[in-house]
Amino acid sequence: MKGTIDNTTLWNEAAKAGALFGAISIGCLMGKELSALSGSTFLITAASVILWVVEFFGCILLMKNLMLRLTEKYQGVKMEDTYRFGRRAALLSGLLLASAQALIILKMPQEEMTDLFTQLSASLTSAQREQVESVSDKLPVYTFFFQWVYCYLYGSILARILSRYVFMQSLFQGNRPDENTPDEQ
Repeated sequence: MKGTIDNTTLWNEAAKAGALFGAISIGCLMGKELSALSGSTFLITAASVILWVVEFFGCILLMKNLMLRLTEKYQGVKMEDTYRFGRRAALLSGLLLASAQALIILKMPQEEMTDLFTQLSASLTSAQREQVESVSDKLPVYTFFFQWVYCYLYGSILARILSRYVFMQSLFQGNRPDENTPDEQ
């Protein structure tokens, strides 16, 4: 028997999905970080590209499957419900990923951060160097908010597209009229 969908149920399902998306994204982030320890630019680039593709397309397929499962699990799920589910999952998974990235930057050794900004500022003018130095102190905060907003916007757009797809799938799944019905002849 299918349960009914309400706001609390939708938040609970979105929290589970957001934790799953966040875990996948953090896993890909950690894979990229571990490949950076090798020092090989080829390995770093290859791992970054492969993990980005896995994360990007994996999240699309996972979102579609979770939305379809939501429509199968609960009665009366509308297109708006699947959209809200996707948005909420994106909000929560973005929070997890943004927190992990900010933590990585906070735990980065100070000499590595100094070397990074020195390399970056070598090709900049003095005014641009001052701007980079002013940003360096607040880099974890900026990274957190920009990553969270990016994940939320990406997830919202993906949820909008997939909610229409899922709605059409559930609407027409198994509800096709027989070809020999009198209305069609």
